[in-house]
Amino acid sequence: MTLTVNRLRFGYQQKPVFDDVSFTIPKGKLVGIVGPNGGGKSTLLKLLAGQEQPQSGEILLKGKPLASYGMKALARELAYLPQRPLVPAGILVEQLVQYGRHPHQGWFNQWSEEDARMVRWACERMQLESIWHQSASSLSGGQAQRVWLAMVLAQDADIILLDEPTSALDIGHQTEVMEAIHQITAAGKTVLIVIHDLATAARYCDELIALGDGGVQAMGPAREVVTKPLIDRLYQTDVDILHAPGDGAPVIVPRRRTEATADQQRA
Repeated sequence: MTLTVNRLRFGYQQKPVFDDVSFTIPKGKLVGIVGPNGGGKSTLLKLLAGQEQPQSGEILLKGKPLASYGMKALARELAYLPQRPLVPAGILVEQLVQYGRHPHQGWFNQWSEEDARMVRWACERMQLESIWHQSASSLSGGQAQRVWLAMVLAQDADIILLDEPTSALDIGHQTEVMEAIHQITAAGKTVLIVIHDLATAARYCDELIALGDGGVQAMGPAREVVTKPLIDRLYQTDVDILHAPGDGAPVIVPRRRTEATADQQRA
């Protein structure tokens, strides 16, 4: 067990977000967090990253309260990548990836051979050799996300939290980034990812946490969580779930409401 949430409560002012939420994240898995807009997905990730503090309940990281970790100690255990990280002006890809080693350095522990080794490994894992000396601001969306992923890989934390890393990317770049994230899990890391695309989540994730109505509505193997009753209820819609050729991954197809109305009128 790497990350455990016990009876978590949190809200903004008078608006509750979570009430009595509990779950445990399995080690070495890719876990997707899904649910409707406003369901608390990004808020949950911020709580798990220590960016927000729960109003009650506890979050345990490797059996210790999250709040007991100092900033650098936490960063050595857990890496957090927000939705839209800002690229510092003029920075090169190589320099951005090197930032991931900051939690391992101090006054008497400057750049080391281990730092260099981890940066080289992250570069190779994310296949950045061809853009290594380019300006980070010149990259495509998919390339930029792979660079950020390399930075968190270089950080060498056991747990990685990713908030919508595929948002605003076209289908080709989405696939590129999800394959890269899958490679991170294959390297032995535990990854939590907030993701909107349910079909992509079901195809790539080992497990899913479905959030809605202030709590966890379902958690388990990804392809078992994605069911028509759950999706219809969570998203207030009406879907068909098909199965992709080859791997049988679920494909979620919303029904047109105008067609449903027309069918009812004809009936």
